[in-house]
Amino acid sequence: MQKPGVLVILLFFLLLISCEQKETIKEEKESDDIYYSFKHPETGQEYQIVHAYKLYENYENRIREDSSKPNFWQFDEEVIEPIVDACYQDAVFFAGNFDLTVKAPENMEEINEIIKIMDEKKLNKTIQEALLKSSDYISSENKTNICIFPVEEDQITHGMDAWGAGKISVYYNKYYSEEFIKTTIAHEYNHSVWFEKYYKEDEEETVLDRLILEGKAVMFQKLVYPDIEVENLYYNFKKDFWKQIEPDLQTYDLKRASEILNGGDKLPPNYGYSEGYNMVRTYLNKHPDLTPEEWTGLTSQEIFEEGNYIEHYQ
Repeated sequence: MQKPGVLVILLFFLLLISCEQKETIKEEKESDDIYYSFKHPETGQEYQIVHAYKLYENYENRIREDSSKPNFWQFDEEVIEPIVDACYQDAVFFAGNFDLTVKAPENMEEINEIIKIMDEKKLNKTIQEALLKSSDYISSENKTNICIFPVEEDQITHGMDAWGAGKISVYYNKYYSEEFIKTTIAHEYNHSVWFEKYYKEDEEETVLDRLILEGKAVMFQKLVYPDIEVENLYYNFKKDFWKQIEPDLQTYDLKRASEILNGGDKLPPNYGYSEGYNMVRTYLNKHPDLTPEEWTGLTSQEIFEEGNYIEHYQ
């Protein structure tokens, strides 16, 4: 009389094991996918994380098997072309120019070591948090794409880049911390929204424009993550440094803007980011009721002149 009961229990466990196997297969398939998509739970705003580094194995296999084409060509075919729509298409600074995209790595051994330490679930969680928190301050009508590439140490120039509205590239390396990812995603998200809502293609940028654009992004990342310190912010006003940059502020020289932003040659590291932030901070001290969306849309002249920033150096 007990045999039917034993049979039912046995069938139950077999069914359970089968479900677990299917779930495991499902998880493995999901982990092979380079895309992770989600929405804001309240607004429905869309986001997508593109794990582009998962395509590097295809590239590595390709160059082993076929040496007839240059590496950069094969890299574009195996890595860039599959994700070009999500990561670059319609971005202000792309315009179909593959020379501006991530370059083919020179040291695949180093790249593979970086990929080994990349925790996909942790990256998704960290980036998702930063995007949702940022969107609570300024929303976007565009899908925001975050594309992650591993980068060799000697190739690092920026931690991340916003190529245009909804197009952010992350250049991952072994020095990345969770805090750095969060704050820099917030920083680049501010740029992304600025491109979407306020960028004017027919207006050339001055050095002042570029400094204040970065200053807005630093202010925004500090707003989103007030407890995470931003490195190389200088709250004092050094006239010796100011004298080196003031004559250039109204010039249309993006090379000079980059020099000031990054510092060096008698300027402190990241001096331009700090000075741009102080310009925005000075303005907001006089206009504390503005929302992040409102001050993100202000022109550099409004922030510089109405904030009376020059008084710090008189």
